Amino acid sequence: MTPHDPDLTVPKPGHRPLRDRALTLDRRLFEAAAGRRRPGADPVLPRLGRGAGQGALWFAAAAALAVSRTPRARRAAARGLASLGVASLTAGALGRRSVRSPRPAAHAVSPVRLVRRLKRQPVTLSFPDGHAASAAAFATGVALESPGWGAVVAPVAASVTLSRVYTGVRRPSEALAGAALGAGAAFAVRGLVPTRGQVTPPARPQADVPALLRGEGLVLVANSASGTADRARALRDALPGAEVVECAPGEVSARLEEAAGRARVLGVCGGDGTVNTAARVALRTGLPLAVLPGGTLNHFAYDLGVEDVRDLARVLRQGDAVRVDVGRYSCGDRHGVFLNTCSVGVYPELVRERERWSHRIGGWPAGVLAALRVLRTGRHPLEAEFQGRTRPLWLLFAGNGTYHRMGLASGRRRDLADGQLDVRVVHGGRRPAGRLLAAALAGPLTRSPAHAAVQVGRLRLDHVAPGTLLAYDGEVTEVEGRVTLEKLPEALTVYRPIAGY
Repeated sequence: MTPHDPDLTVPKPGHRPLRDRALTLDRRLFEAAAGRRRPGADPVLPRLGRGAGQGALWFAAAAALAVSRTPRARRAAARGLASLGVASLTAGALGRRSVRSPRPAAHAVSPVRLVRRLKRQPVTLSFPDGHAASAAAFATGVALESPGWGAVVAPVAASVTLSRVYTGVRRPSEALAGAALGAGAAFAVRGLVPTRGQVTPPARPQADVPALLRGEGLVLVANSASGTADRARALRDALPGAEVVECAPGEVSARLEEAAGRARVLGVCGGDGTVNTAARVALRTGLPLAVLPGGTLNHFAYDLGVEDVRDLARVLRQGDAVRVDVGRYSCGDRHGVFLNTCSVGVYPELVRERERWSHRIGGWPAGVLAALRVLRTGRHPLEAEFQGRTRPLWLLFAGNGTYHRMGLASGRRRDLADGQLDVRVVHGGRRPAGRLLAAALAGPLTRSPAHAAVQVGRLRLDHVAPGTLLAYDGEVTEVEGRVTLEKLPEALTVYRPIAGY
C-alpha cells in the first residue's frame, strides 16, 4: 500500500476524525453551560469571574490566610501566590502566543439571560484561560502546603473556572486547559521549593516517653502575656485530662518549678523566652517537654513541627518524642542555655532597644525603631579574640543546629540534634549597616572580608570587654572576659512528630 492509497486519506463512511468529534463535544458542552439557566448561579458566577480578574480575588484570599497568624496558613498563602505568578506568566507568554484561538462569539449566551454576559467582552486570544489557570494554580498551591485550607479554597477556584464558560467567554476545553496549566505551575513551584511535608527530618531514635491519651500527667504552664487564652482552652478541649496553669510573665519560672513536682510531662505555652525557661526546668528534672507555640516568636516549636494544638495533642496521644541538642553559654560563674540562637554585638543591642520601646508602640514598630537607632550609631565594633585572632566584630551569631537559609536570618533547622553550632560572623568596619546587609544577602558558606560562616561544636571568645551584651532566645545579659559556647548533645527530650513535619 502506497502513501497515496485512498484508504489512508479519505475517512470511511460514518467515521469522523477524533479532532472533529472533540470539537463537537466541546461546542455542545459550551452551549449547554452558556445557554441554560442555573438557579442561583446568575448573581454569583459572573461576579466571581470579574473578581478574579488581575488576580484580585486571590490576593484577597492570600491576605485572609496571612492574617490567621498560623505559620501553615501563611506558607499556604505564599505558595498559592507564587504558583499563581508562574501560571500567569506561562499562560500569557507561551499559551496564547502558541495557540491562536479566538474567543467564543458574544451572542453565544442565550439572549434571555443577558445578565450573565460581561459588560466588557474580552478581546485577547482565548487559549488557555488565564482566569482558570490562576484559580487552579492558587488553589493547588494552597492545598499542597495545607490540605485543610486547600479544601476551603478549591470550591471557589472551581466556581471561577465554571464562570468562564457560564458567562460565554471561554469554551470548556480552554477553561480545562487553563486549569491544567495552573495545577502544573503549582507542582513546578513545589519542585523548586519543597513543602514542609516533603522534607523528612533525619532519622533519630524515638525517646521513651508516656503516651497521654487524654492528657493525664501533663501539666502545662501558659504565659498569659503571650495571648495564650484561646490555645489553653483548645488544649483543655483536646486533652481533658491535662492540667493547664495560666500565669503572668513574672510567675512563669515559679509555676514551672511547681508543675515539675507533680507532672509526668512538663508543658509550656508561650514564646521562645518562656520555652527557654521551661527547658531549663526540664533539663534539671529530667522530664520530657511538650511545647505549644504561643508567643510572637516561636522558632523552636515550629522547627519541632508543632504549630498548633492539634499537632501537640496528636504527638502526646501517640507518645512521639525525640532527644534534641541544647546550646549552652558560660562566662565565669554565669551560664545559661539556648534552644535557638545566641549572639553578641549589634543584635543584643537591638533586642534591648526593642524591649525599651515595645510596651509603648508595639512589638513590630519597636523592632523597626530599634534597628534604625542601632544601625545609625557611630559606636565602635566589639573587640574579641575569635579562632586565635583578635578581631573587631559587628555581630557573632551562633545557632543551636544548622539553619538552612541564606544570610543571617534565622531560617529553619531540619535537624535539632546535629551536634553543630551554626556560627555566622560580621567583621568590623566603619559602619555596621552595609556589612550587615551584605551578610544578609550572602549564602551561609560565604567567605569574604566582611562576613563568614562555619559550623563547629564549640566556640570560645576571649578578651570580651566588660558590659558586652549577649542575647539568647530573646533574653539579654552582660558578659566579659572569656565566653564559651558549646553543645549539650541530645540533652533534652521533647514531644514532636516523628514521620515528617
